[in-house]
Amino acid sequence: MSDVETARAFFEAVAERIEARLFGVREALRLVLIGVITDSHVLIDDVPGVGKTTMVRMLAGLVGLDFQRVQFTPDLMPSDITGTSILNLKTQEFEFRQGPIFTQVLLADEINRATPKTQAALLEAMQERQVTADGVTYPLPDPFFVLATQNPVELEGTFPLPEAQLDRFLLKVRIGYPEADQEEQILGRSRELRSVPSTPLPEASDLLALRPLLAAVRIEPPVRRYIVSLARASRDHPELQVGASPRAVEHMDRCSPTGWCSRRTPGSGTAGRRRSWPRSSRA
Repeated sequence: MSDVETARAFFEAVAERIEARLFGVREALRLVLIGVITDSHVLIDDVPGVGKTTMVRMLAGLVGLDFQRVQFTPDLMPSDITGTSILNLKTQEFEFRQGPIFTQVLLADEINRATPKTQAALLEAMQERQVTADGVTYPLPDPFFVLATQNPVELEGTFPLPEAQLDRFLLKVRIGYPEADQEEQILGRSRELRSVPSTPLPEASDLLALRPLLAAVRIEPPVRRYIVSLARASRDHPELQVGASPRAVEHMDRCSPTGWCSRRTPGSGTAGRRRSWPRSSRA
């Protein structure tokens, strides 16, 4: 992907393929893709049945990245995610067996249903892109993203994510419900068309080439000052318990050049149904 127009065409191709299976997710998909190309993590927070898991599975397949899904439950242990050492009876030595975190796209499904001890197993991976087990550090694949989901309305038996983990997510995304005509289209889809595609797009091999395009975008000083002003204002706002951290400032700077990712047309907004914000700015 040598230019912006080629990159935009790639995003449109991904959106069209996903919207052939899911309807009304283009804005949420755009935000998730921003997390992917900026090498960041995204938290998808919405009610059950709106397509959170399906969207992530389809996105991973279309861009040709390795994908693993972990269903977070209260009995899930940290070693179930990172891996564990197992005794090799032939060599009489312990060997490390990698867990599902050793992938490129990790779907942490219903992440807030696991205990804080298990949630903490992701902290090092999300920040340093590595896993330490038995005193040995193992690097994770490049790229590596955590796309986590959680249900905001059913809180019984859940464990709220700690602030340190929330701060590692670039965005919190809500999908929302589709429009009435889109729900009618869902009913008209055959079972074959509802299947999740597994064939990557031809342009998927150039996904990592998007990063140099982002690096080539110059952020002018007035924009940087505006980002810093937003962060500092959030720390003094009386309705915010925790303001934006320096990591959130870096996140805003990182994703600000991604405006070219999609060309939005008038009337295509979804105000009132979907929201996103840097995770460090929390009410």
